[in-house]
Amino acid sequence: MANETELSRTEAFQRSDDVPSNPTSNPTIGDVLAARFGRRDLLKGLLGTTVVAGLATSLPPLAGALVSPASAATTAVPDYDFTEIAHGVDETHHVAPGHQAEILIRWGDPVLADAPAFDPQAQTAESQKRQFGYNNDFIGFQPLPADGSDPDRGLLFVNHEYTIPELMFPGMVRDKDNPFAGMTKEKAEVEMAAHGASIIEIRRGPDGRWAVVPDSRYNRRITTLDTAMDLTGPCAGADAMKTSADPTGTRVTGMVNNCAGGTTPWGTFLTAEENFHGYFMGEPAAGADAASLKRYGLPGGWYNWGQYDTRFDIGREPNEANRFGWLVEVDPYDPQSVPKKRTALGRFKHEGANVIVNGDGRVVGLSGDDERFDYVYRFVTDGRYDPADRAANMDLLDAGTLSVARFDPDGRIAWLPLVHGQGPLTAANGFADQADVLIRARLAADALGATKMDRPEDVEINPVTKKAYVALTNNSKRTETDPANPRAKNIWGQILEMIPAAGDFAGDDWRWEMLVLAGNPKDPATGAQYHPATSENGWFACPDNLAVDPKGRLWVSTDQGGGWAKASGTADGVWALQTEGPERGKGKMFFRVPVGAEMCGPWFSTDGGTLFVAVQHPAADGAKEYAPFGRDSTFEDPATRWPDFAEGMPPRPSVVMIRRDDGKPIGG
Repeated sequence: MANETELSRTEAFQRSDDVPSNPTSNPTIGDVLAARFGRRDLLKGLLGTTVVAGLATSLPPLAGALVSPASAATTAVPDYDFTEIAHGVDETHHVAPGHQAEILIRWGDPVLADAPAFDPQAQTAESQKRQFGYNNDFIGFQPLPADGSDPDRGLLFVNHEYTIPELMFPGMVRDKDNPFAGMTKEKAEVEMAAHGASIIEIRRGPDGRWAVVPDSRYNRRITTLDTAMDLTGPCAGADAMKTSADPTGTRVTGMVNNCAGGTTPWGTFLTAEENFHGYFMGEPAAGADAASLKRYGLPGGWYNWGQYDTRFDIGREPNEANRFGWLVEVDPYDPQSVPKKRTALGRFKHEGANVIVNGDGRVVGLSGDDERFDYVYRFVTDGRYDPADRAANMDLLDAGTLSVARFDPDGRIAWLPLVHGQGPLTAANGFADQADVLIRARLAADALGATKMDRPEDVEINPVTKKAYVALTNNSKRTETDPANPRAKNIWGQILEMIPAAGDFAGDDWRWEMLVLAGNPKDPATGAQYHPATSENGWFACPDNLAVDPKGRLWVSTDQGGGWAKASGTADGVWALQTEGPERGKGKMFFRVPVGAEMCGPWFSTDGGTLFVAVQHPAADGAKEYAPFGRDSTFEDPATRWPDFAEGMPPRPSVVMIRRDDGKPIGG
């Protein structure tokens, strides 16, 4: 990894994923693959005829070059109906023919009715608190009213993950000797206000286009700067949660680095705090828990907020970092409601927060810990969902069992409970109580022997097929060189499928298989595997966010970061990916982002007629690798000025709404 001071903020952010903090000898998913399929079959390309035939009568095989009868005889879902686009990279976005992709809202656009017009030359925290924030990631949709009786109204929830000062502010230049050159208290407060989330009411007109309702009472900005949140569940009030500003350990200001998320059956949004460690600076206080700090990468030092706000200085407020890294629940139907950090779901670098009501009424959630060699988790509530009593459901996520996954070579998944007093999770081993287990969830999962994964990002539940999918984005730091593991230094990622027996997500009987191994299947060095009918444009690299449309079909968005030129040579985008039937593992390219952007947050309207996607940090990633530009982007000189393409206007992260010209559902 390059010296942090020689990197831009966005490069430091992206490259932080290259620094795993898991010191254990727990088996990796690569080890498990090798053990399950064996040296000879792996050398044949994982999906040779021998492997497929041998597993067709037991566990489904890795999907790709061939499809087993076991995989073909599964839940029927329709094929995708669109003409795919081509790989490439340029200054704008592209969508499949017969579709329109239009901007819904951009960084700086009004959210609250009293928001001033966006002026990138004169930004203030007070303005940004009323405007759409920066780097939109997760998108969630809830109907309005909540009963779904009006298909043309809804509430959109959008995360604002992080900020890039050299693209946000005029005159910001790099200084390797002073990485925060040009930063001021005022700019730092703009950044804090640009983090968090936006809630907007949207309405669909007769022409099929959605638009923001500018004076809606539901419109709301949630910011790191000043939004109060409750800490709830087993860790609320714990000594490790108390600070000088909050001696009760039950109230925290703001959330940071919110990446993916999800919705609940009772109409709330869940938003995931991911790389929270990067916001803390300073020297740890004497007696600090060195093992926990190291395991969580604290302090990351990406931002200098701690110079202006003591809560981000880990030396002055040693417990503040314990109050970040949670799943946050927000009620969009009550603009005065206080967001709640649900500590029962554990503290780690959450990516995603998808839940489903199990057959027995309990609610089950799945989430990945987005770092190389970290884990996949499951949460099962103690209580049961009551569809007739919303109020009774509002605190379901405060009590339940958090478990971590061990993927076994026989194709089974074991869920290992993070419960104090069970197994190694005892006071004698350094875990004082259940609050301690959850605050230090990574260390607890280490002790239980969970499987080290290749950077698990979104974990998406398919309510139609009753399966779940894990986007494993990449793992360039895997160093296994045994030829039985052909994916060492894996820069392309893969998608893993998890199948609960009889659709019982709370049960103990789960199995796993690989859906696709990403990368270019025509390049033997990648070891990529897709259905053979996948076209030259249907393959992708670095799967990140996943979405399931109303018909049960899987859609994949990608995040190659600054390594896009090496991983694929093409921009990120959205691909349709068949998971069932004879074309299981077939990819099809649907949408492409402009140069330097990441594809985030795909989410369908309730009727499937609109796909909302988030295009974040256009012009940022790998601008040097884009031959027509060939240098780092800045506010004054970006690789693209998408989406405005107006002189003097910087590139602006934006939410895009996609619909078919004929008005039919996306995908047909």
